[in-house]
Amino acid sequence: MTTMYGIPNCDTIKKARKWLEANDVAFQFHDYRKDGVDADWLQQAFDELGWENLVNKRGTTYRQLPEEQKADMDQPKALALLREHPAMIKRPVLEHNGSLHLGFKPGQYEDIFS
Repeated sequence: MTTMYGIPNCDTIKKARKWLEANDVAFQFHDYRKDGVDADWLQQAFDELGWENLVNKRGTTYRQLPEEQKADMDQPKALALLREHPAMIKRPVLEHNGSLHLGFKPGQYEDIFS
């Protein structure tokens, strides 16, 4: 089973979902805001993708954090912040065949599903 993690109003999520649907890829959508973020899943994502890659520093949620929360970011601090503010997780995270993939580019998805 393929699962896409993200928030539905994200433009990149919309593009990725459209690609999956156009290519007849069955998938389940996990909405961070509605469904939450499991600590074990987030740790797995940190291990596979790197915590630095998962923190979306360009997003509004991150930019609105007080400077003391952004200072000296490390894995435990990032884990707590992403659990509290799941919209700060870069999107999409795609789980397919037991592996996690970050972001969306058509060529990337073609490779994943070929």
